[in-house]
Amino acid sequence: MSDSEDMTEFASIVERIERGEVPIKNIERELICPICKELFTHPLILPCQHSVCHKCVRELLMLNHEDSFDAGSECSLPGSPRSRVPSPSMERLDRLVRSATVRRSFGSRGSISSPGWRRGSVTPRVTTIPCPGCHHDIDLGERGISMLFRNFTLESIVERYRQAARAAIAIMCNICKPPQQQEATKSCMDCKASYCNECFKLHHPWGTPKAQHEYVGPTTNFRPKVLMCPEHEMEKVNMYCEVCRRPVCHLCKLGGSHANHKVTSMSSAYKILKEKLAKSIHYLISKEDQVRTQITELELLINQTEENGQLAERHANEHFERLFETLQERKSEMLRSIEQSRNRRLDQLKGQVEEYQGMLENSGLVGYAQEVLKETDQSCFVQTAKQLHTRIQKATESLRTFHPSADPCFDEFVLDTSREETLLKEMCFGGVPDPPLIDLSRSRVYNEATICWRLSDDHLPTDHQILEYRRLGGPSQSPSQEDGEDSGVWRATDRVYGPSSVVCDLEPDSLYAFRVRSCRNSMFSPYSPEVTFHTPPAPAFGFLFSDKCGFSTERLVLNKRRDSVESVAGMAFLLAAERVQTGSYIGLDYIIGDAGISQGRHYWAFRVEPHSYLVKVGVASDSKLLEWFHNPRDTSSPRYDHDSGHDSGSEDTCYEISQPFTLLTLGMGKLFIPKASSSSSVSTASAASGDPGNRVLPMPNRVGVCLDYDAGRVYFYDADTMRCLYERQVDCSGTMYPAFGLMGSGKVHLEEFITAKRLTF
Repeated sequence: MSDSEDMTEFASIVERIERGEVPIKNIERELICPICKELFTHPLILPCQHSVCHKCVRELLMLNHEDSFDAGSECSLPGSPRSRVPSPSMERLDRLVRSATVRRSFGSRGSISSPGWRRGSVTPRVTTIPCPGCHHDIDLGERGISMLFRNFTLESIVERYRQAARAAIAIMCNICKPPQQQEATKSCMDCKASYCNECFKLHHPWGTPKAQHEYVGPTTNFRPKVLMCPEHEMEKVNMYCEVCRRPVCHLCKLGGSHANHKVTSMSSAYKILKEKLAKSIHYLISKEDQVRTQITELELLINQTEENGQLAERHANEHFERLFETLQERKSEMLRSIEQSRNRRLDQLKGQVEEYQGMLENSGLVGYAQEVLKETDQSCFVQTAKQLHTRIQKATESLRTFHPSADPCFDEFVLDTSREETLLKEMCFGGVPDPPLIDLSRSRVYNEATICWRLSDDHLPTDHQILEYRRLGGPSQSPSQEDGEDSGVWRATDRVYGPSSVVCDLEPDSLYAFRVRSCRNSMFSPYSPEVTFHTPPAPAFGFLFSDKCGFSTERLVLNKRRDSVESVAGMAFLLAAERVQTGSYIGLDYIIGDAGISQGRHYWAFRVEPHSYLVKVGVASDSKLLEWFHNPRDTSSPRYDHDSGHDSGSEDTCYEISQPFTLLTLGMGKLFIPKASSSSSVSTASAASGDPGNRVLPMPNRVGVCLDYDAGRVYFYDADTMRCLYERQVDCSGTMYPAFGLMGSGKVHLEEFITAKRLTF
């Protein structure tokens, strides 16, 4: 087909689509809300471009958050009052719960924010819902549902589909009263009402402004003539934001949330998107024969699958029948051998009983011997008594050494079927998947656990994985609690279709075991080797590095995500050192977290690069930070600062009083434990002795810090083993911030879990 013919056919398809000549059929699946599983009613467009019924969004918000929320706006749903919706039905809530929990089976979770919410906002996030289409967390922002556009195009298509599906049901005039109510012939888009011919003429007389109203065929879908901006309700949308993929007004571009976004005119966006959509439709229509061929192939595969499945089922039944027959034969043989041995032993014991009964008085042998003793003829007596005496001696000897003639124990017939039972339990079809292996380097456990694993190397896909975990106990748990039903019992997650899973609501300061297995074609692999993780003593505290307060751009390099900072000995550092003529101290460059702590217990973890020269980590109060940032120390040593604590450069210095900061020194692959005081404690007796050599430990791969604000105490941990390395009293009189000081070459990375909740917004 030539280009001109192709363009002609393309143009004709576009005209047919615009005229509505393409029939509406087989599209019901596209018009079904993913939550309520019914035709869309007043659909709203989420920031991820998926559509959901207005009532479903409100019910999902009610399900996720008990408190008040914005129930909508007139620009999103004209005529709907701002009121709290009634409680959804239990059936609907059940569907919503299932929809919300599907996303948790994926290995990773994302988040999409609406452009109306900014990270610095102090408004609590109470309008987050899971999208049932893409399973991302959708933050509706401060304005809630009012920030969402109503999908009028989808709504019109649903209305046409309803009319096509219910052609026999007429739309009645809204003015006529029963029983004279007539069928509507027109609907006024300005009056938002349907009329019969007489009522339309009556309410839209010639020569009046109402005669200029726009009318269409009978409909129940009244859409506004102009789409208004949900953020600036009095402004019309006239541009399209290419970043957020949504219409915006000129105020949004001038000073709103889209000020730095790339936008285009609405006419240009309309032309481009319509052309793209029409080309895609043209491609699908042109491939109709190919689609039909593929449908035929799929139907053939369905038939083959049905036949092969039935054949495999018959073969499996035959194998099990043979197993049953073999098992029945062995059962009969073994029971028969037991019966034969039992009968033989009974005969022997019964014969022995008869023999012993003959020894009793007035019984056979004794009575016979007594009669022989009455014989007076010597020759006759000797002839009979010899053989009788032999029998009497044998009976007498058997009385002295009694031995049953048969053993009543059947120990040799005890059957051990444990090995066979194991084989039967493990019996499966060929191609059993190998167990996956939990990746310790990528797995992290806080108050939530992110467990990652590697699949086997057989290169065959698996259907899903099952992660199981159990609590092994914790230091604060009593023996009675450890024996409870919640301890030691394996609990399984839902099916996981990726290489990782998240386990929520773990107990703090507890030891947990994890294992995982794969499933392929209903066959489970053996369990992976168990691995154990120790949860931190407090919930994880989320923050990023702050690039505002006291941040030195000359010597510190912060990445775009603000979860990694590096100290670089640049030109400014070299010039400062060049000016030094006598011994002096080049000060630390401090950087803090962008969130502070004013109550409770909190834990965070990070990694210090082994090549780092000197890095100090810990906590500091807002007042102390102001002092540090406003009094540079490049010209004088803090050794002479009376409250410098561990920041003095002399690790032998210790102070009995509580300071508003505590910093621990790491560098050159080592961790330096400060000298113990009455307000501090260390993990080893050798370190507590004060010997400087014993206070140098290998630098942990990951370092954890726990601040108990209420108790005024800070703890430092080896985050891999959760072993407490050092703890100290700290003055928590103000807001405490995670603090880091770097000098020379050094680098610090925050743990991904610590930054994840901040970065997704």
